[in-house]
Amino acid sequence: MMSPTFSLSCMSNWLCPLHFPDFANTSTFRLRCSQERSLAPPSVTSVGQDESIGRIAIRNDHVLRNNSPVLQQNGLPPLVSALKASAEQNVASFHFPGHNRGRAAPASLTRLIGTRPFVHDLPELPELDNLFCPQGPILEAQTEAAKLFGSSQTWFLVGGTTCGIQAAIMATCSPGEFLILPRNSHISAISALVLSGAVPKYIVPDYENDWDIAGGVTPLQVLKAIQELEMEGKKAAAVFITSPTYHGICSNLSEISELCHSHKIPLLVDEAHGAHFGFHTELPNSALQQGADLTVQSTHKVLCSLTQSSMLHMSGNIVDKEKISRCLQTLQSTSPSYLLLASLDAARAQLSESPDVVFNQAMALAYEAKCTLKRIPGISVLENSSFPTFPAIDPLRLTVGFWKVGLSGYEADEILYGDYGVVCELVGNKSITYAFNLGTCRDHVQRLLSGIKHLAATYVTIQQPEERVLTVHAPFDDKITSLIPRDAFFASKRKVTIEESIGEISGELICPYPPGIPVLIPGEVITKKAVDYLFHVRSKGGDITGASDPLLSSIVVCNV
Repeated sequence: MMSPTFSLSCMSNWLCPLHFPDFANTSTFRLRCSQERSLAPPSVTSVGQDESIGRIAIRNDHVLRNNSPVLQQNGLPPLVSALKASAEQNVASFHFPGHNRGRAAPASLTRLIGTRPFVHDLPELPELDNLFCPQGPILEAQTEAAKLFGSSQTWFLVGGTTCGIQAAIMATCSPGEFLILPRNSHISAISALVLSGAVPKYIVPDYENDWDIAGGVTPLQVLKAIQELEMEGKKAAAVFITSPTYHGICSNLSEISELCHSHKIPLLVDEAHGAHFGFHTELPNSALQQGADLTVQSTHKVLCSLTQSSMLHMSGNIVDKEKISRCLQTLQSTSPSYLLLASLDAARAQLSESPDVVFNQAMALAYEAKCTLKRIPGISVLENSSFPTFPAIDPLRLTVGFWKVGLSGYEADEILYGDYGVVCELVGNKSITYAFNLGTCRDHVQRLLSGIKHLAATYVTIQQPEERVLTVHAPFDDKITSLIPRDAFFASKRKVTIEESIGEISGELICPYPPGIPVLIPGEVITKKAVDYLFHVRSKGGDITGASDPLLSSIVVCNV
């Protein structure tokens, strides 16, 4: 039964086609939009005082805590403050989760992280607000984030950037409508095609031969896709761009947004790797600054929120914000983690303290590392000159090539990890990508540089041929789509041998991970080139996800 204090504004959101009224009659389904519970500190608290929360600052070889007055107890970010106050209440708790504020937390995990995370792992209590009907601290936290990132509205996400991308596409593309997107889009965009029923109009990105890396999308490619649809009497419902890419390559979003808006088409941007953009003079402008209508950022990647937490930002009025909210209600958990939500608020506050200089040290370390690596014989560093048609590459993304010393990225990574304890972000056929962030310290950078210097000296002496590391292009340019992803997803299927699959219609989404870019999408005709590429990636040490048979001896195809 709904609480009598359930607000009318929340009720209007609830009474939409995406909601199921039967839930309202169950005793276990409780929606709490009330802010009536007192947040006054109790006379006796169940936990001790929280430690001071500070921002990360980099000083030479150490990662330090800077106890800024802005983030002391009386000035905590709104959602962090609410979570702290709620956890410190002296209450008899008869609510979920079952560890009961840490009293029954599993010992094996408390030995690792202590009990404090459990103490603050609270459900949607009235004083903590409701993610799908924010009126209190969540609303305040999202509003502060919108101010910082320059959006008209911001939504906190606990399902990662994946659910934000799905919501953005579902809110702009109805079944049968066309979505223009790069063929190497992240798997979340493909799943959004299944959810929305949209029809893909793929753009094949530029491919850099030496690096074996896909680039971004040019305005001319977007214009061509729009015009091709118009020649068929059709119109794109939205354009979806990934910028920056996993390797940091940025598309010219300013020109693409102008182009889209001249055709009254919203621009959606997967900015998972660019939440830090716009916060340093040497960083590229953010997608919002370049005119995007919707952008989704992984706040946990370069910024400092907890893994799985992200933000969805909106600008302008082309997209219906109520539809975005309804889509997020459909996609996100009804039991969101307040640790994830509070970490988004904390990351925003951390960045707000000194947005113009917070990345100075990370930028300096990345610049020094690139300069040093470029002087090492046999080592290549990805720069703008490798992709001259694109305006920028993220300065905090370092991609190092090893093919001139006769090593693949997988082989080089095995050496650097095994001998030097260097853990990278992304391994490719010919290169390794390292992510610099606010926590990067000089000691770790020196370890990376020492490892690469030693590796290069060793293998340059051996003089292994460069041809040993072959460039095998991801087969994105010869795809034939027989069914749209949604129809293929729901079609009846059968399993055949990999040899028998050539020419059949793929019934599963298969991709090397990372970076999570599909090689086979449900509905596409399986080619020998695609199969050969998957075997090549696996032979080099890459992981193949999505296949029902991890050994790739068989594959699921559609009965069409």
